[in-house]
Amino acid sequence: MIMTYASRRGLALALLAATQFVLVLDASIVGVAMPSIGTDLKFAPGDLSWVANAYTLTFGGLLLLGGRAADLVGRRRMFMLGMALFAAASLAGGLATTGGMLVAARAAQGIGAALVSPAALSLVMTVFPAGPERNRAMGVFGAVAGAGGAAGSILGGMLTQWLGWEATLWVNVPIGLAALALAPRLLPEASDRTARGFDLPGALTATAGLALLVYTLVEADGSGWTSPRTLGLGALAVALIGLFFLIETRAAHPLVPLNIFRQPVLRGSNVVALLTVMAMAPLFFYLTFYMQQVLGFGPVRAGMAQLPLALAIAVTAGAAGALIARLGLRATMATGLAVTAAGLAWFSRMSASGGFLTDVLGPTLVIGVGAGLAFVTTTVGATSAARPEQAGLASGLFNTAQQVGGSLGLAAVVAISTARTTGALADGERVAAVALTDGYRAGMLAAAAVALAASLLTAVLLRHRANATPDLEPAPVSAPVIEPAAKPVPEPIGDTTTI
Repeated sequence: MIMTYASRRGLALALLAATQFVLVLDASIVGVAMPSIGTDLKFAPGDLSWVANAYTLTFGGLLLLGGRAADLVGRRRMFMLGMALFAAASLAGGLATTGGMLVAARAAQGIGAALVSPAALSLVMTVFPAGPERNRAMGVFGAVAGAGGAAGSILGGMLTQWLGWEATLWVNVPIGLAALALAPRLLPEASDRTARGFDLPGALTATAGLALLVYTLVEADGSGWTSPRTLGLGALAVALIGLFFLIETRAAHPLVPLNIFRQPVLRGSNVVALLTVMAMAPLFFYLTFYMQQVLGFGPVRAGMAQLPLALAIAVTAGAAGALIARLGLRATMATGLAVTAAGLAWFSRMSASGGFLTDVLGPTLVIGVGAGLAFVTTTVGATSAARPEQAGLASGLFNTAQQVGGSLGLAAVVAISTARTTGALADGERVAAVALTDGYRAGMLAAAAVALAASLLTAVLLRHRANATPDLEPAPVSAPVIEPAAKPVPEPIGDTTTI
C-alpha cells in the first residue's frame, strides 16, 4: 500500500512536471519561429509582435484571478480547464491562415496558461508534504524548467526549419491531451473549503488593471515613455489597481485577502522576483537576436547555442534546496542575483566580430548558475509563507510579479538598446551589425544593474527571519514560463558581411 501511494505521487509529479515542461516550451518555442510566421501569414512589421503580446496580455492579466479561482473552485478542476483551453488554442493556432486568427489563438493560450500555472504550483504543494519529499519534487521541477527552456529553443529551430512554424504550436496538443486523461486519476481536488463567496468587482478591476498595465508597458517603447498615450494609460492602470485594493478592504469575500501581505518574506520575495525577471527577460530576447542577426546563426544553431544556459539553470535549480538549508534563504537569493549580475555584465562585452565560444558560452553559463538560484529562492519565499488554503493565491501573486517584471524589463531595455543603436548609426557607423551590438551591450549592462540592485535589496526586504528557513521549502522554477512581450529590434541596415 505504501508503494502504491508512493508510485501514485511519483506519477502525479511526472504529470505536473510535464505540464511545467510544455508551458516553458511554449514560452520560448514560438520566438524562434517568429520570422517564418511573419513571412507565411504576411504580418505587417509592426504587427508581428502581437503574436507574443496577445499571450502576454491575457496571461499577465488573468494570473491573479486564475490563482484565486484554483483555491475557490478546485485546483484540479482549474488545472484541467486550463489545459483543455491551452491545447485547443494551440491546435487552432497551428491551423491559422491569417494573422488575426493566430493572434486570437495566442490570446486563448494565455488564458489557459493563466489557469494552469498557479493551479499546478499549488498542486505540487498539496501532493507533497513539507520535508525531504517536497525538496526532491521541487528539484525535479527546477530541472524540468531548465530542460523546457532548452527544448523550446532547440525544438523551435528544428520544427520551424523542417516542418514549418505550425509544428511549434501543435507540439503542445498531445501533452495537453495526456494531462487531461491522467489528471482525474492522479491529482487531488484541493480547494479552500472556508470560502463562501466570489469577489466579482475585485476580479474585474484586478484583471482590467493588470492587463492595461502590461499593455502600457508593451506599447511604451513605440509610443514613447513620456507620451500622453503612455502616461494616460499608465495612470488609468494604476487607478484601476488602486481601486482594486480599495475594494479588497471592504469586500466580504475578497479576491485577495490583504492579510497575505503581512508575511515579510512573501512580500519581499515578490518584489525581488519582479526585479529578477526584469533583468532576465531581456537576456532571452537579445541572446537570440545577437546570434541570428549579428553572428549569422540559423534557427537550429541559435537554439542549440542556448543549451548550456538552460542546463546550467536546471543543474543549479536542483541543488538550490541544499544551499538554502546550508546558507539560508536570503544569502542564497542574494548570491544567485549577484552571480546573475556578473554574468550579464560579462555578456554586455559582446563583440560584433565575436563567436559562440568567445562571447556567449562563458557568460551564459555564469548567468545560468545565478538564475537557477534566484528563480528557486524567490519562488520559495513567495509561496511557502502562505497558508495552505491560499496556495493558489500566493502562486498567482508570484506569477503576476514575474509577468509584470518581464514586460517592464523588456520595455525598458529595448528602449535603452534602440536608443544606443540609433545613436551609433547617427554618429556615422554604417555597419549595422556593429550598431546593433552596441545597442545589445547597453541593454545587457542595464539588465546587470537591475540584477545587482535586486541582490542588494534582498538584504533589506528579507530582513525578517532571513536565515531561519526550516519551514521554507524549495518551490518550482517558474520564471522561464514567463513569455516576454515581443519588441521591435532595429533591422540590419545595408551589408553586414563586413564587420
